[in-house]
Amino acid sequence: MQSPYAVEALSLSKSVVSNHTTIPILADLNLAVPNGERLAIIGSSGSGKSTLLGLLAGLDTVSSGKVLIAGKDIGQMDEDGRAAVRAQHMGFVFQSFQLLGSLTALENVMLPMQLAGQRNAQAIAIAALESVGLASRATHYPKHLSGGEQQRVAIARAFAAKPSILFADEPTGNLDVATGEAIIKLLFDLNTQSGTTLVLVTHDMNLARRCQRVLNLQNGQLKEIVLNERTVTDSSGVH
Repeated sequence: MQSPYAVEALSLSKSVVSNHTTIPILADLNLAVPNGERLAIIGSSGSGKSTLLGLLAGLDTVSSGKVLIAGKDIGQMDEDGRAAVRAQHMGFVFQSFQLLGSLTALENVMLPMQLAGQRNAQAIAIAALESVGLASRATHYPKHLSGGEQQRVAIARAFAAKPSILFADEPTGNLDVATGEAIIKLLFDLNTQSGTTLVLVTHDMNLARRCQRVLNLQNGQLKEIVLNERTVTDSSGVH
């Protein structure tokens, strides 16, 4: 039976050791993200937003608790297993674009699909670049693209393999206001068309408001911010 949740965190805790001192970042945190939901996680700088996203995506390991992707406990997997889950289920958009400078726009979009053994990677990548308005820039290298164009390539790469979950970490953080607005519109348009679950980390409340649910990460815990004149609750969506 398919899980109704794309991502779940169960009693998740994360701490780091610095100068022989244990520093807690996340403490007994619970979260459930239903399939197809658009979720924003906000919080001040240093609150642990990016750490939480990395844990949910299996890019980092928890100190205690569980992370489930489509009902599967990724903590029980080795790194190869987690990488396979990421390749099968996830797409990523980062603030710093994460494009390889030695590859063209087309090759950057193709690469994750090629690594996953996807057939017709080139045709899919071309269609993905067309969907973000960059078909004419397919053979250009990142250094010849503007910041907005590089982020559009990153979005094309994220959606090309039709992930069930898209993790976005400050996707407009390195862009000016006008370019950021265009990227936001593109991101949410493609999300609506694909039905992908979106987990978005941002400090931008205007961006967060476009999501169905907004959670604030503070003192290692999540609190829901209910918008449009409704009250703030402590619910993190766990059932």
